[in-house]
Amino acid sequence: MSQDAKALALDYGSARTGVAVSDPSGTLARPLCVVEKVGGKQGMAELCAIIDRESPGVVVVGLPLTLRGERGPQAIETEAFIARLRSRCRIPILTEDERLTTSIARRMPSSSRRRSSTTGDDAQAAAVLLQTYLDRRAG
Repeated sequence: MSQDAKALALDYGSARTGVAVSDPSGTLARPLCVVEKVGGKQGMAELCAIIDRESPGVVVVGLPLTLRGERGPQAIETEAFIARLRSRCRIPILTEDERLTTSIARRMPSSSRRRSSTTGDDAQAAAVLLQTYLDRRAG
């Protein structure tokens, strides 16, 4: 199992950012937590501490394209967040189309969302995003 196989995903939001992490083999994603206000110093410091602690080989950030696949205001804000994160972290940061991940996470059966009471829909959406990335990476 390569350290580079482990991945961490972010479902960015200015108020709340969901965080998910994979197992060390990079096969299964699970919701981890929600970080409040990552645009501020405290929120960004908390997020960077989580990334350092989890030691992923890659960070995947959901890019909220419009339904037509275009970059709207939320995608532009997310790209600005990614630029700030890149200046603070040395780990490769990739983007992944996140259209519909939050709605998929909310429609999941309650047994699959068991942890969502402690991690929230934002972390569950990050887990859906990460699992999509992991599955595509596995081929």
